[in-house]
Amino acid sequence: MTLSAVYDIGNQKVSDINLDDRIFDAKINPTLFYDVVRMDLASQRKGTASTKNKALVRGGGAKPWRQKGTGRARAGSRRSPLWRGGGTIFGPMPRDYSFSLPKKVKRAALRAALSLKRQEGKLILLKDFSLEGFKTRQVLEVLRRFQVQDALIITDEKNSFLERSARNIPGIEVLRYEGLNVYNILNHEHLILLRPTVEKIEGALLS
Repeated sequence: MTLSAVYDIGNQKVSDINLDDRIFDAKINPTLFYDVVRMDLASQRKGTASTKNKALVRGGGAKPWRQKGTGRARAGSRRSPLWRGGGTIFGPMPRDYSFSLPKKVKRAALRAALSLKRQEGKLILLKDFSLEGFKTRQVLEVLRRFQVQDALIITDEKNSFLERSARNIPGIEVLRYEGLNVYNILNHEHLILLRPTVEKIEGALLS
């Protein structure tokens, strides 16, 4: 177990918390980061690019001219890829780019990403992030106290005030702990965890 400080939104230490070394002091393997991030990005690809091949192009029912005697090259269809308006050869068609990795690999990569942020000193633990309303200025003030400009904030439950107040701030993203992923962790400089999320993350990754 590693003892870490927990702060309030005023950047004042309020308590300590024990972080499980199996989650926050795991072995860091860059290969896992590459594989999992590639999987995440591939699953986001739409795969809707589409072209018409020879079978899908309109027309081409009749042979353009007779086979022999005209002095021109043989032609069997106006849908030939060699003709203007003909079908496309080996063009892109709708497809699914997503693929899966073993659950153990994804969990190991997530543990490594959390450990990386802690080792770099980029992990911030907050008691809570309570707001009185939709206050973007208040969120900016809190981040300024911690000297943070680029961060991923993880909450334990729906926090409409925080989610809507932070969505217009460049470099700041708010996620609930169920959606925690390697790509988002590595894509931000700091990782901010609310104290209730720590137990839920540890429970999910050690189950």
